[in-house]
Amino acid sequence: MSADGATGRSNIIGRFLDALGARAVGTLTLVGELWFLLLSASRWIIRRLTHRHVRLGRVAIVAQIVRVGLASVFIVSLVSGSIGFILGLQMAPPLDKLGQVELVPNIIAVAVLRELGPLIAAIVLVGFAGASIAAEIGTMVVGEEVEALEAHALNPVRFLVVPRVIATVVSLSCLAVVSNLVAVVSAAAMSKIVLKISWLTYYNNTLAQVDPGDFLTGLVKAAVYGLLIGLIACGNGLRVTGGAAGVGRATTDTVVQSVVAVIFADLLFTIAFYALGLV
Repeated sequence: MSADGATGRSNIIGRFLDALGARAVGTLTLVGELWFLLLSASRWIIRRLTHRHVRLGRVAIVAQIVRVGLASVFIVSLVSGSIGFILGLQMAPPLDKLGQVELVPNIIAVAVLRELGPLIAAIVLVGFAGASIAAEIGTMVVGEEVEALEAHALNPVRFLVVPRVIATVVSLSCLAVVSNLVAVVSAAAMSKIVLKISWLTYYNNTLAQVDPGDFLTGLVKAAVYGLLIGLIACGNGLRVTGGAAGVGRATTDTVVQSVVAVIFADLLFTIAFYALGLV
């Protein structure tokens, strides 16, 4: 191998390691910033619970829930219904070969309540609301509205971050319930039409398989996903620099980071629940 070839290869490896190191540093920096943002938001929420005179903007919170959650109901229902139908249809042939087609309701119930319902709602919320929150706050940063709040001794975390984080947590918890219901009903409709499983049989098999722990597991996941999405969206919005281009970057970063964070959180939940014997 020539000296030039060896040098070129080492340069490629060096650039790869530099990029990998920069990505690792960026990820750790992001985690640190989100942690401090969470602590700051939690401080204001605790102060509201312990001091009646501290206001977090109830009207703003309700407005954000309506904008973030209520507007997402149709999309979540559409996606969940489609996936429930597809999931049931895909499982039917292999189970039919084993003579166990009646297990379709059992499998779908667990899969939807524990995993798919909260996950579908979270991914839809990322694209629908996460990007919107990042763009909204980023535009306020570019327009120096955040600086104006600070100039008037108004904390941006209190008035911008806390209402949106609460809204994403509440909205996603509710959307997960909607997603669960629509996916299960859609799969039941598929089973009735294609597999000739009666509604009563499907209902009884579903109840026989699930317990309150399955439902609560999904709700806990949904709340944590909502917290992650809200923090990431607000954090990226507050870090915007560079005008309109910076707002675009913040929006893109929010979608990518939120999806990765939700999937990784789901992995951690699954490992933890398995270790605790809750699966």
